[in-house]
Amino acid sequence: MKKLMLFAGLLLGTLSVSSVVVAAPTPAQAPEFAGIDHWFNSQPLSMAGLRGKVVLIDFWAYSCINCLRAMPHVEHLYQTYKDKGLVVVGVHSPEFDFEHDPANVQAAIERIGVTYPVAMDSGLDTWNAWHNQYWPAEYLVDANGQLIGSHYGEGGYDKMENAIRLLLGLDLLAPGQAGSFQPGPGDTPELHLGSADQRGFGSVESGSDGRRHFSAPAQLALHRFALVGPWEITRQYARSTGAQSELRLHFKAAKLYVVASADQPAALEVIVDGKPQPPVTVQGSRLYTLFDSHDDREHTLLLRMPPAGLRVYSFTFG
Repeated sequence: MKKLMLFAGLLLGTLSVSSVVVAAPTPAQAPEFAGIDHWFNSQPLSMAGLRGKVVLIDFWAYSCINCLRAMPHVEHLYQTYKDKGLVVVGVHSPEFDFEHDPANVQAAIERIGVTYPVAMDSGLDTWNAWHNQYWPAEYLVDANGQLIGSHYGEGGYDKMENAIRLLLGLDLLAPGQAGSFQPGPGDTPELHLGSADQRGFGSVESGSDGRRHFSAPAQLALHRFALVGPWEITRQYARSTGAQSELRLHFKAAKLYVVASADQPAALEVIVDGKPQPPVTVQGSRLYTLFDSHDDREHTLLLRMPPAGLRVYSFTFG
């Protein structure tokens, strides 16, 4: 009982936008992997076959900025405890259409430096079996296959590491300085351009599916983006369809990222607050950095597109 109380104390945390840490109120049998169509860095695994090991399940998607910031922590846990009884399994559950491609996921694994097993959950069958709702999300399973704790979002790194050490029978670490990104007050939330989950649309014209010519707004409110020129809106993305396509954004953050895709290399002209930034070439489908500063205040972005074919999925901030 004392050990269980200590474990709950390690996992319980405060609710915030970027991090939620909770202990399972009643340990329950961890669900199996379901519908996995590809494994990376490993032969196929099963929860039943991992009985006797402590298992950390990490749900992620390679274009998710919160996942990318948390993954060095997951890799640290794997490298530190893989020989002490811990198994880490990343479950790649796609948010966007291009994340269904095994070649894209393999390239991301190599680019990020992931060495632990990764299961490709293209149909979200495992996501649904675990009743997951977040990227990133971690689930901790004990050696008896019982799901006993979870962590959603960034942060809580020292709590999760000590919970793992407790299950492995190791001494607890002293409270550390493990940091995590915290958005500034009033920072712009994630914005989606596709009609299915559109957030922050600020053009005068309709944001519904279809091709149309968009006019430049006289003024753009904070946390809003606007399309200018010829664009096509689909459920997941907005696609430039002709010459003189632009994208404008009024945001508050120190860093700006875009999830974008192009079949051929596409050079973007990036202007922030009227000042040219280093050009960005979109080649492939992933997250790209448009603006990297320490200036957490309101900014305006002007993004000039190639003649046609660039697909823009979302903006995220840091």
